Amino acid sequence: MERVIHSAADLQYATDLVMAEEDLVRAHAALHAGAPVVVDVEMVAAGITRRETVCRLRDAVAGPGLTRSAHAIRLAYEQVGPGALWVIGNAPTALEELLTLDAEPALVIGLPVGFVGAVESKAALRESGLPAVSNVSEKGGSAVASAALNALLYHPVSHSEETS
Repeated sequence: MERVIHSAADLQYATDLVMAEEDLVRAHAALHAGAPVVVDVEMVAAGITRRETVCRLRDAVAGPGLTRSAHAIRLAYEQVGPGALWVIGNAPTALEELLTLDAEPALVIGLPVGFVGAVESKAALRESGLPAVSNVSEKGGSAVASAALNALLYHPVSHSEETS
């Protein structure tokens, strides 16, 4: 929460973010064990430090009933398979597409921004039961999504995680 608040200079994230501690603990372990990190846009990737990411937006094309962002998520899933950490800070349609896949994510950081579809896509994420970080408002974006991932990336690995 601190990194998200700091990245946005917005204290309202203290009451807007939704996450479960046990999801974060498992995601932290997966991340530090080498699970892939998939992002929806290059701006999210640019904010994630010290870790390679997968972003397939440049390879994606829009088609009937499928946005370019949604297609990029499909392409990324074909590349990484289950168990990845998914960081979505821009496109609600990317988050919606992820929810249609059998991605078995280690964590979904679903913080797309905007007035069209963002709130609904984040509500669908929370209703899905997948391990997630989201928020209830229209707020979000690349900076806060990457900050949430960086919080896990920079949090020290505990001895119990190293031995499990």
